[in-house]
Amino acid sequence: MYTTYHFNSAGEINADLLKSIKAAFKDKAVVITVEEEQDETAFLMANPANKAMLLKSIAQDKNDEFISVTLP
Repeated sequence: MYTTYHFNSAGEINADLLKSIKAAFKDKAVVITVEEEQDETAFLMANPANKAMLLKSIAQDKNDEFISVTLP
């Protein structure tokens, strides 16, 4: 079983969360990994090709231009 929990801040993590994990997984072995959630825009802008495409799309939107997308 695989479950992902998303929180707006670490302050939302409490004893009730641990109780729910214990109830869901009972006596099974578990792995808990905690990582900072990356901002989606920052993630996309980190790749030069994605950044160029996003900036072009933003400019087109600001200029009320028709945005055409071709899917493979």
